[in-house]
Amino acid sequence: MTSQTLQLLPAATTTLGVIGGGQLGRMFVHAAQSLGFRTLVLDPDEASPAGLVAHEHIRADYLDEAGLTRMAAACAAITTEFENVPAQALDMLARSKPVAPAGSCVAICQDRADEKAHFAASGVACAPYAVIDSEAALAAVDSALLPGILKTARMGYDGKGQIRVKTREALAAGWDELKRVPCVLEQMLPLALELSVIVARGRDGTVVQFPVQQNLHRDGILAVTQVPAPGVSPALAEQASAAAARIVTEMGYVGVLCIEFFLLQDGRLVVNEMAPRPHNSGHYTINACDVSQFELQVRAMAGLPLNAPRLHSPTVMLNLLGDLWFPGDPSGTEREPAWDRVLAIPGTHLHLYGKTSARPGRKMGHLNITAATVEETQQRAQAAAAVLGLPTEW
Repeated sequence: MTSQTLQLLPAATTTLGVIGGGQLGRMFVHAAQSLGFRTLVLDPDEASPAGLVAHEHIRADYLDEAGLTRMAAACAAITTEFENVPAQALDMLARSKPVAPAGSCVAICQDRADEKAHFAASGVACAPYAVIDSEAALAAVDSALLPGILKTARMGYDGKGQIRVKTREALAAGWDELKRVPCVLEQMLPLALELSVIVARGRDGTVVQFPVQQNLHRDGILAVTQVPAPGVSPALAEQASAAAARIVTEMGYVGVLCIEFFLLQDGRLVVNEMAPRPHNSGHYTINACDVSQFELQVRAMAGLPLNAPRLHSPTVMLNLLGDLWFPGDPSGTEREPAWDRVLAIPGTHLHLYGKTSARPGRKMGHLNITAATVEETQQRAQAAAAVLGLPTEW
């Protein structure tokens, strides 16, 4: 059986593996176990959220050959839960077992320059940019790209590895501050909204998507997701969905992928970046859709049918960061938020990730709020945010 015709039927004797033990891996494990699969996690942290709930946890580095060999021997198929897993680890596993997404796809997503080149090959517009990887490239930057955002080409997430620059002098200083690693300078554009699309593609080429999501970031970290997206017209939603389908198809991608877009003030849609995995902005799918992004991840890697997901309830997702455990004082005593008051609000669904300690900025969980109408959902979400001390306007 080739990987293109692979189909793994749910069974307690069939093990699905995931590299990475964070919260995305934890929710993948829950989805795989719900379907009846055995699960295995490879992660060096003995207290990793996913490792704590999997049937088996191999405590090893992502490039540890012995650990990867054990994983390949035990698993029928393997996926990843974060984009910075070494692509060569996925390539090594793929020599003997089906891996989704492929290392080649993850490698594209790991490098902003390669990612933008892929967007161009897919016919999807992104912000004007320049690659800076040498003194000559720095000197050749078009001044029209300023003011801009200087981003490391690799290893950036949640606003890390990014510096806003307004002048050529600030650009040079910013590149120095980033240790002169390869970077991408993106022109700063007048944004109206931030959007994302979660798309799944099977080995047979089937593509399904969730509705377009409207996102709000605070300090570079996702804070709120709303679905249906209040600022998105049907025509704009169709444009974003079509672009997402082109991007995954052009890449030959298998699995779940999130693509982030910017809606500009002049009405244009440009792609920002993509993540080769389920995404924070898709966590609402656990409670508001008839199939979650994590179940689609399981289905795609196992070669099971990909049914188009249906949104059955309007929803708001609130990201729960470690700051909530330190009300008013990041250096104070850690305290549990008032979950009883939150859960007293109808339609609230609390998901905590099993992390043993909180710290400001750390993703500790999320709260999904659902109701019969958009208006009622918003009211419940604002009430929950008020209880938690979060901003109630978005």
